[in-house]
Parts: sequence; C-alpha cells; structure tokens
Amino acid sequence: MKTDTACPRAALGVVITGGSSGIGYALAREFLAAGDRVVICSRQKVRLEKALASLGRSCPGAHVSGMVCDVSDPSMVAEFARFASDSLGRVDRWINNAGTAGALKRPLSGLTPEDISETCSTNLAGSMLLCAEALRIMERQPVTREPAYHIFNMGFSLTGARFSRSNIPHKVSKRAVTLLTGFLSNELKRTGITSVGVHEISPGLVLTPLLTRDVPQQTLRFLRKVAREPEEVAAVLVPKIRSISGCNRKVSFMPFLPFMISMLSAVMAGQER
Repeated sequence: MKTDTACPRAALGVVITGGSSGIGYALAREFLAAGDRVVICSRQKVRLEKALASLGRSCPGAHVSGMVCDVSDPSMVAEFARFASDSLGRVDRWINNAGTAGALKRPLSGLTPEDISETCSTNLAGSMLLCAEALRIMERQPVTREPAYHIFNMGFSLTGARFSRSNIPHKVSKRAVTLLTGFLSNELKRTGITSVGVHEISPGLVLTPLLTRDVPQQTLRFLRKVAREPEEVAAVLVPKIRSISGCNRKVSFMPFLPFMISMLSAVMAGQER
C-alpha cells in the first residue's frame, strides 16, 4: 500500500511502528508535513489502510507506505524491515512506537495469561526485535564518524512507572524498554559502531484510547485535564527527533518539573470542585 511521489532533497527516511493511530499517526503526519518519507505498520489491515488514505489526503504528494505487522512476531518484523528498507532506500530515523497497555487495568491476579504474555511480548520483545532489524539496516548504510541514523524507543522512567495507573505487565515491560535503550547505547559504543544513535522518547501523557481505556470516570476526568492531544505532542517531538545528535539522549515533550506542576494544578482543581 503506497503513495509515492518525488521527495524533497533534505527528506529523511522515517520508520514508525504502530503508526495507524494515536501518537504514531500524529508523528507520521508531522514528518510528512516536514517533507520526509515515512513507512508505518499496524497489526490491523483495515486501520492501516485508513491511516494511509488519511495521511495521503493530509499531505498530498507525500511518500508514505505501510504494511501489516505484529511486532511480537519475529518473521513479520524481519519482513517489515525489508519492506521499510526497500521503500525508503535509506533509513534515518526508526521509531519503535508500537505497544500495548493490555486489555484491562487490573491487578496481576486479575489478568489472563494471554494478556500478560501479549503485553510483554509486544512492548519488550517487539522493541528488541525491531532494534535489531533497524541496526542491521543502518549498519549497511554509509559509515559516519558521528551518529547519522537514529533509533528511538518509548519506555518508562522509574518516576513514570510509579505514577502510571496501568497494570504491572505494562509498567515492567516499559521500564525494561528504557533499560534496553541504555544497554544498546553502551553496546554500540563498546563495539565501535559510530553511525547509529539510540535514544528514548518521552511523550508524556497522550490522550489516546490506550491511556483512557478501562479507567473510572473520576480518573478519566483527571486525564482529560493533564493529558495532551497527539497532534500537540507530535508537533513538539518531531523537530527534536529530526535534529537529534549523539547517542542515548532523551527526547521529551515536556520537562519533568513543568509536567509535575501541571499534574499538581489538575489535582488541586479537582479538589476545589
């Protein structure tokens, strides 16, 4: 599924997993608006087709393509990597956005084994599989003395995990993704791979079904006060991602202190009602 026209000279080749909705879709649209070439994936064919059609309408003449991929499936991940490489020619930015918070926000004993396994496989195993495939592509590209190609993961800080109301498999797997970013960055340095940088993206609270699903009404009202729309978050993140340098950086929508102030303001506003 492909809409392909000539791209600007300065265009980047960008891969975004889970790009059919939410923050992934908003990031894709922002990159396309900047003149970049984008490849996305989704587990659901219908969602993928709708996203590609919508992105094509939003950014006429853009180069955007995608394929169905379950990022927890090694064979599908490998196929998606080949598709992305063939479609873009050169991959400059690879964003591992695909993830799940599980079907329910419940205590561990209240979750099904299938839900626990899917959450951990998608978030952690999927991120590792995708990082490995992205590295294989980038290592075949022209070697540079400083990172020219960059991989981004979306994990949880320790503070973020403590504040999160999601279930344990989600928090644990997302914390592990943050560790993956640090360990991989160290490995690249130790093995002398200078062309690739690995970084963490911290989008904060983004108002998507992933955040609001299966929460009480009081919590939902609070989230609607503090969370931001995907389009607002993407507009801040994309320029930072496009201009990134070095390795093991953290790309945040909002610094920690302003975020905590906004959270406190929302809590106090709720108490005054």
